[in-house]
Amino acid sequence: MKTIITSIILTILLFTINSSIKSTLPVVVNNAFAPGEYLKYRVSYGAIDAGEVIMMCKTTKLKAGGRELIHVEGTGKTLGSFNSFYRVNDKYESYLDKKGIFPWFFYRRVNEGGYIINQDYSFYQDKKIVSNGKKTFSIPVGIQDMISSFYYARTMNYKTMKAGKIVEFKCFMDDQVWTLKTKYIGDEIIKIKAGKFKCHKFVPVVQTGRVFKSEKDLNFWITADENKIPILVKAKIPVGYVKLHLVDYKGLKNDLSSKIP
Repeated sequence: MKTIITSIILTILLFTINSSIKSTLPVVVNNAFAPGEYLKYRVSYGAIDAGEVIMMCKTTKLKAGGRELIHVEGTGKTLGSFNSFYRVNDKYESYLDKKGIFPWFFYRRVNEGGYIINQDYSFYQDKKIVSNGKKTFSIPVGIQDMISSFYYARTMNYKTMKAGKIVEFKCFMDDQVWTLKTKYIGDEIIKIKAGKFKCHKFVPVVQTGRVFKSEKDLNFWITADENKIPILVKAKIPVGYVKLHLVDYKGLKNDLSSKIP
């Protein structure tokens, strides 16, 4: 934690010195989430709960070139007997531009069965570069990271979207720029432990070299309301399906009007 804080402070100083960040950076309308939001998910294989994922949105006093930020955090861990043979303890943090919902700083701490990944990225969005502390990479302005993508996607307008519409944006992962593409399928009623919801359904756009070879390999649903919360992700694996489903939520910005009594 001390390493993360030190890295943040040093990078903040650089941004503060160069306080002339241009106002031409992307701006989006965010009516979906706000600091105080808490989302809790279970990762299930069949009837067995194998893991837990928690997403939190927080306030922060940190700024980038005088611009206000939002702190978002995602943690994941294995549960119960799964810890005995493959323990997972992951943490992702991102500091988002409040007006543009794009990242200025990203931190990743992954430990999955002894496989460790530590990544720190500083995004100089106004200069179209990102640095990992050793190397810089060219990026398009407004690019997302692994956790900011979760929140940025929720700012999009899905109300008037027609079936077959493809949504895409750029994401920086593992020192590379990726294009994330998903296709809107239509609306469905989904029932999970947290209740029954009216949802928008999406599938990945199949691309050469990607993990998912078919649209049937991954399906996900978000609430058909102003919160646009991902409530269910269903992924195909060689021996069945793994599900990520919402089990608890607090501090939502809007009423969960998609929930059906």
